[in-house]
Amino acid sequence: MNQTGRTVSWTVWIGVLLTAALLALALLAAKLNQRSQPPAAPLPIISQLAPFTLTNQLGQPVTFDNLKGHVWVGDIIFTRCAGPCPVMTRKLRELQEALPAASSARLVTLTTDPEADTPDVLRSYAEKFSASTNRWLFLTGDKVTLGRVAIDHLKLTAIAKKPGERNDAVDLFVHSTLFVVVDKHGRLRGTFETQGEMVSWEEAKRKILATVEQLEREP
Repeated sequence: MNQTGRTVSWTVWIGVLLTAALLALALLAAKLNQRSQPPAAPLPIISQLAPFTLTNQLGQPVTFDNLKGHVWVGDIIFTRCAGPCPVMTRKLRELQEALPAASSARLVTLTTDPEADTPDVLRSYAEKFSASTNRWLFLTGDKVTLGRVAIDHLKLTAIAKKPGERNDAVDLFVHSTLFVVVDKHGRLRGTFETQGEMVSWEEAKRKILATVEQLEREP
């Protein structure tokens, strides 16, 4: 190899070594920065769910115990709704897609309209929104149990409208547009508004995902 070739070779190797050193320094800086971040403040315990049994979109029973050990994000809709419900369900699908594959978190959608929202109806609705049956449960059941879970324990709202108050044939309920986050022990730990002029969905989504991650680290 002539002098010019040796010079080029050394130049290449020096460039490679410098690049590797810069990458190592960047990784070290990222780790030090991560360690310097203060731990997230503990989340409040808002309420404790009681045992329940409902039915999912596959016609299978789902109990309080089935969800123990999983952090989950919940909401309440009805499939005939032409207002906020489809928007909420699309947003929950975004959360489904954003959750890490390693996460065991679940998504839980309750219906306000169990007479119409049978398991078959819920299954069709879930398929329309590409809901993963391994991750996302659509639950129906008797009105008393649904009301106790949604209203008493998850602090959601679901009020049937009287016929004279309805704007159209499917304007059946006034209900929350909140997403709630429940920990591994069935305790409500966070509520997040998802709609409205003052709400940034991207910011709400970031906070929900951070809350899920924080609760998954808890024992």
